[in-house]
Amino acid sequence: MTDEKPLRADARRNRTRVLEAAERVFTAKGTSAPTEEVAREAGVGVGTVFRHFPTKEALLEAVLYARLHRFVDEAEATVAAESPDPGAAFFGFLTGWIAMADDKNAYFEALSAAGVSVPSAGSVIGVRLKDALGVLLNRAQDTGDVRKDVGVDELIPVIIGTAKAAEHAGPELRARTICILFDGLRPRQA
Repeated sequence: MTDEKPLRADARRNRTRVLEAAERVFTAKGTSAPTEEVAREAGVGVGTVFRHFPTKEALLEAVLYARLHRFVDEAEATVAAESPDPGAAFFGFLTGWIAMADDKNAYFEALSAAGVSVPSAGSVIGVRLKDALGVLLNRAQDTGDVRKDVGVDELIPVIIGTAKAAEHAGPELRARTICILFDGLRPRQA
């Protein structure tokens, strides 16, 4: 096993610029946007892009992982903040997850179509996300904001399904769908 040689400071900066530019370009124009456009946006030559990411799929994968890591970092920050309103923290987190899923799914689909393996719920990212969700869920249940008979294992497929359905809805229907999900998670009134 060999260790990768650390990048020089200028190479690290270029890699970061390419990743940030790729995220902007792919967000604006979709994952089929050309790599040359990413290079232009980053202010580097296309050779620099391919030096860091030998294929477009490698670039898409790096952008996806960066987004997932940021999302999990935000989830863990939400947990660490210990909101005085656990219900609002929990439902706010779910809203962010559903919003993020739309973009994430485009990367998953592009990578899957190219035969690239994507992270699963069992990955380090997935485990961290599940742990953060569990803490937020437990806190919201402890304050009576979320029904007690829902666990993380039931909640994840519900979130994924809602996010997938929300992809095909306009903003008004998406908001209504999320409200229905949230109503179903709240304790039943006697």
